[in-house]
Amino acid sequence: MKNIIIYLCVINTIAFILYGADKGKAKRHKWRIPEATLLGVAFVGGSIGAFLGMQIFRHKTKKVKFYIGIPMILVMQIIGIIVIQTHFSLFSYL
Repeated sequence: MKNIIIYLCVINTIAFILYGADKGKAKRHKWRIPEATLLGVAFVGGSIGAFLGMQIFRHKTKKVKFYIGIPMILVMQIIGIIVIQTHFSLFSYL
């Protein structure tokens, strides 16, 4: 469990930094971080960092796949955690 928490902290920090870095690059008209990377890091557990990065840096907030996709990924991850927790707690009583 400890390793999962460490992983989630790291991946969410990375997601947040990526969204901030991409916003900075966009302002300077520099090479950008691919959208697939930004969405991918959210998908592998960085959805909270991605969502916070979107809000704080005001980045990708007008693109449908981000303003709908990131919250959907976050909700799916929360549901997944609840299902896994419930599943394992049921088996602990058997």
